[in-house]
Amino acid sequence: MEGVGSFGAGRAGGEFDPVAFIKRPQTILRILSWIFSMAVFGSIVNEGYVNSGSERLHCIFNKNYDACNYGITVGVVAFLASIFFTVLDIYFPQISSVKDRKKAVLMEMGFSGFWTFMWFVGFCFLANQWRQTSPNELPLSQGADAARAAIAFCFFSIITWACLTVVAVQKFLLGTDMTLFTTDHLDAKPNIQPYPPSTVVETTDTYKSPPFTQNLQTSPKGYPEPTY
Repeated sequence: MEGVGSFGAGRAGGEFDPVAFIKRPQTILRILSWIFSMAVFGSIVNEGYVNSGSERLHCIFNKNYDACNYGITVGVVAFLASIFFTVLDIYFPQISSVKDRKKAVLMEMGFSGFWTFMWFVGFCFLANQWRQTSPNELPLSQGADAARAAIAFCFFSIITWACLTVVAVQKFLLGTDMTLFTTDHLDAKPNIQPYPPSTVVETTDTYKSPPFTQNLQTSPKGYPEPTY
């Protein structure tokens, strides 16, 4: 993991370095996920519907409109989610609240894991429908490349989103380094400074004689006798 501190990010309010941000493995995975999702729904929208001797367009995947709709929906949502989480990655170091950071990481981890599963379902669904597609019913020469591209990029998306899930889990396991935050961001508690150790040495010896000693000789009347 790059970065240390609260859930993979350092002190809040630090300067943003675009070069270092782009070089992060997480950012590279997000860009790849964005490209792959665009390739999936773009292939289906542009060439995923063919005309087989009638005015009605049929889905290239065994005339199953659910297959085309599923691929488009998963691709578009993944496309938007990649943009959203990229913006969140940029803003994440500026979040000073540890609880808000934890919520963001949990949301990222949950969505990435769920969308990995959705891409896996999409890959199996499209591949199965493409295998059952008959060249006698549809002119496969029109949209065969688009169908194969959609299936391939579904598979690639499984890998990228699975890696993003692992990154999010690692981020969550980093936990919180509370020393990176000032006391203004924490629950306000006064810092109690201990008193410095006393340098006064206390003795247990008691006075063995009265504080004022008089060695003067007194007269019978109690007055001191003068000396000459």
